[in-house]
Amino acid sequence: MREGVCRRRDSCRLCDSKVLEEVLTLEPSPPANSFVTRDRLDVIQEKFPLEVAMCRDCSHVQLMHVLDPRLLFEEYVYVSGTSPVFVDHFRRYAADVMERLDIKRGDLVVDIGSNDGTLLRFFQAAGCGVLGIDPAKAIARTASESGIETLVEFFTPALAREICISRGPARVITANNVFAHVDDLRGVLDGVRTLLSADGVFVFEVSYLADVYEKTLFDTIYHEHLSYHSVRPLVKFFADNEMELIDVVRVPSHGGSVRGFAQRAGAARGVQRSVQEMLELESHLRLDLPATFRTFAANLDNLKEEVRGLLTRLKGEGAGIAGFGAPAKATTLLHHFQLGNDVLDFIVDDSPLKQGLFTPGQHIPVLPPAVLDERHPDYLLLLAWNFAQPIMATHSNYTSRGGHFIVPLPQLGVY
Repeated sequence: MREGVCRRRDSCRLCDSKVLEEVLTLEPSPPANSFVTRDRLDVIQEKFPLEVAMCRDCSHVQLMHVLDPRLLFEEYVYVSGTSPVFVDHFRRYAADVMERLDIKRGDLVVDIGSNDGTLLRFFQAAGCGVLGIDPAKAIARTASESGIETLVEFFTPALAREICISRGPARVITANNVFAHVDDLRGVLDGVRTLLSADGVFVFEVSYLADVYEKTLFDTIYHEHLSYHSVRPLVKFFADNEMELIDVVRVPSHGGSVRGFAQRAGAARGVQRSVQEMLELESHLRLDLPATFRTFAANLDNLKEEVRGLLTRLKGEGAGIAGFGAPAKATTLLHHFQLGNDVLDFIVDDSPLKQGLFTPGQHIPVLPPAVLDERHPDYLLLLAWNFAQPIMATHSNYTSRGGHFIVPLPQLGVY
């Protein structure tokens, strides 16, 4: 591995303990969004380890290796606004936050990792002042041009101080999936505390470890996602950093996520019953035990053989198979299940930013959905499986002409 690009972490991101136990090892892969152009097909992309460990002191589950964030995010190609499901999710998200926290016109809402500004647009429509922060240069520039002012930066305590001085404190700071992306989580909270108003609330949404475990959502594990959060370690983490986790809500995005609400320590809002309920759930699932995730690994091995067996048999019978959706999670699934050009003829995706590119490492072509009418594969492997129902509904003409969808997760199914 190139020095400076990938490093192995020897302590917990939340509590700094050095007592880490490896609980799951996936196949190495390139960065999940490192799609390539045709003229780069002869360049072999470097693969990096995907090793998951648990902290034996606070039970936080996390990746052992850290890639340079500039490699991951400065040329980012994922945008929220291309998915109608996610646009609706963020609409409901904004409405929930505004009602729950009694947000008023003129209140400042800051989104860390704001992407194309989809979430902030709903706060802006309600009369809030909004500011996005995102290191993805092209996406941030496009967001600003569309009316959502976006700083092309990584969020730091120094930047938080600058914003607070120039614009005043924020009533709400949001971070969606970003709280799983950041290696220096204490630095993020330092900045959040600096920028929050006295009655402000930090709202974050991350993939929930309970869902990852119960539904075998292993493909949410990739190099951008350094942390796989559960409530128990987060309660201690916030308390250790002069903040307080006051509410948690389970939401369906990414196969199962949790939306957390945190305030400065000692602020006015009380801790809701939801926090204790989640702690009880996690205790029941034994999410604080390494043995739990060894069982997870064994189940994953069985699923791998099941999916590979089906696709290999279909391919041997002469079936044409393509993929549908090229989300980041597809990189993990394709590499760990060892599904490449020998199995998938191509992948279709709705995002113009990915069409015409080739998948990380395996270089499967990504094409627009119109190609389905031209080539009509016998089977479509739903790599964006979390959108299975809307995708199958939208493309019902494909199945009406004899095509079949294969949904690999949470359970293998053919439709």
